[in-house]
Amino acid sequence: MEENRSPKHVVIVGGGITGLSSAFYLKQSTEQSGASLKITIMEKGESFGGKIQTLKRDGFVIEKGPDSFLARKLPMVELTRELGLEDQLTGMNPDSRKTYILSGGKLHRMPPGLMLGIPTQMGPFMRTGLLSLGGKLRAAMDLVLPKRTSPEDESLGHFLERRLGVEVLGQIAEPLLAGIYAGNTYNLSLRATFPQFHAIEQKHRSLILGMMKNRKTGGEESRTLPEVARNTMFLSYKEGLETIVHGLIDALDNVRFVKQCGVARIERADDVYRVIREDGSVEEADGVIVALPAHGISKLLGSPVPEVKELDRIEYVSVANVILAFDEKELGRELDGSGFLVPRREGRFITACTWTSKKWLHTAPSGKVLMRCYIGRSGDERWQDMSEDEIIRAVRHDLKEVMGITAEPLFTEMTKLMHSMPQYPVGHLDLIRGVRQSLADKMPGVLITGGAFHGVGLPDCIRQGKEAAKEMTGRLQVSSK
Repeated sequence: MEENRSPKHVVIVGGGITGLSSAFYLKQSTEQSGASLKITIMEKGESFGGKIQTLKRDGFVIEKGPDSFLARKLPMVELTRELGLEDQLTGMNPDSRKTYILSGGKLHRMPPGLMLGIPTQMGPFMRTGLLSLGGKLRAAMDLVLPKRTSPEDESLGHFLERRLGVEVLGQIAEPLLAGIYAGNTYNLSLRATFPQFHAIEQKHRSLILGMMKNRKTGGEESRTLPEVARNTMFLSYKEGLETIVHGLIDALDNVRFVKQCGVARIERADDVYRVIREDGSVEEADGVIVALPAHGISKLLGSPVPEVKELDRIEYVSVANVILAFDEKELGRELDGSGFLVPRREGRFITACTWTSKKWLHTAPSGKVLMRCYIGRSGDERWQDMSEDEIIRAVRHDLKEVMGITAEPLFTEMTKLMHSMPQYPVGHLDLIRGVRQSLADKMPGVLITGGAFHGVGLPDCIRQGKEAAKEMTGRLQVSSK
C-alpha cells in the first residue's frame, strides 16, 4: 500500500495579476488530475491585484492603474470565461473611435486604417495633416524596400525608421507604441515588444502590405471572440477591472493568502526551498513561483544564482496619472473621440489624455465627464520633483492650451506608479533566456515570471502566469492521491 504523503506545497511570491493567475491555473490543473497541492500566495502590500485598482466615487468608476485590455489578446478573455464573468465584459463606446494626435499645438485626427501605427488604408494616410508630403512619400517607400536579412535583434525605433521614415516614427508610431511602455523606441527591443513586426517583414517584405493582409485575417479570427469583443479594440468590465481580481480571489477558495509579507530571500535546502520572510520566519516549499519586478527577483535570488543579477539591466520608468471629473455643461466643448496622444517633440507635460467617460460609458453619471491624463516617460520623469498641486496645475495648463478647458474640476485623483514600466532593451529575449537557464540548472524548483519578461499588458501577464503554472506542474510531477 502506498504511504500517505503530505501534499506538495507551492509558494507564489507576488500577489499581482501574474501571481494570482499562476495560482488559479495551478489549482485548476491539479484538480483536473485529481492531485493534491497546497498553494500559498505571499504579497508584500496590503491588497492583492497589483496595479489593478478601481475606485468608486460619486457615481464614477475610476481606474487608478491600467484602464482596459486589448480584446484580441485571448488569455484575459479566456480567464474571464473560466471565472464565469463574461457577462461583466464591456466594450468601448462605438461613437468614440476617433483618436487624435497633438501636432504643432493642434489636435489632428489619427488617420483611419492605422493598425499599431502602421497604415493599412493609403487614402486616409496620404490625406492626413500629421505628416509632410515628404514624410508620406518616405513611408510609401516601405512598399518597395527590401527586407532586412540580419538575424540580430534591433530597436523598435530603428526598425520603424528603416521601414517608414523618421517622420512617421516621431509623429504617429512613437506616441502610440512607445506609450505602451512609456519608453524610448530607440532603446526598446523589437523582438521583445512587437515581434509581429519582425515576422511580417520576414514573410511579406513590406510592413504596410503585411499589415493589410493581417487586417483581413484578423477580421476572420475575431469570430472566435465573445460577441462583446468582436467590434472593439479594448475591453473592460462594467464594475471596473477589479472585477477579475475579485473573481480570481473567490475562485482560489482553498489557497492561503498572506499579505503584508515581504520576502527577503529564497534558498535551496536539498529537495526543498526555504522562503525566508523579512521578519525572519521561514516557509518551506517544493516549488516557488516569483512574480515580482526584475529588481525584486534579483534581490531574492541573486546570491544563490548570481546570473539572476543580470535582470538589474532591465530599467524601469516611473509614471503617474491624473483623473479629472467635470460637469459636462461647464466643459465648454464636445468630446468627439477617445482622447489624444502627445509626441515627445511637442514638449508637453502630459503624454496622453483619455476622454474616459466618452470611451467607456459606464465610468461617469449622466451629465458628468471623466478624463485621465498620463504623465512621465523615459527621459522625462520631472514630475517626481513636483508636489501633487504642482502636477495638477501643469496638467490643467496643458488641457487649457490644447483643448481650451478652463472649468474647475469637481475633483481630481492622482496615482503614482513608481518603477512600474519595464524597458525591454535590445537583446532582452537572450538575456531572459540565459537567466532562466541558469536558474533552472541551480534551483529547478523556482520559476520567475511577470511583466519584466514577455509583455506588460494584463493579458500578457495572465498568459505568463498560466505558462508558469503549467511548467511548475510538470516540474513537480504532482501525482494524484
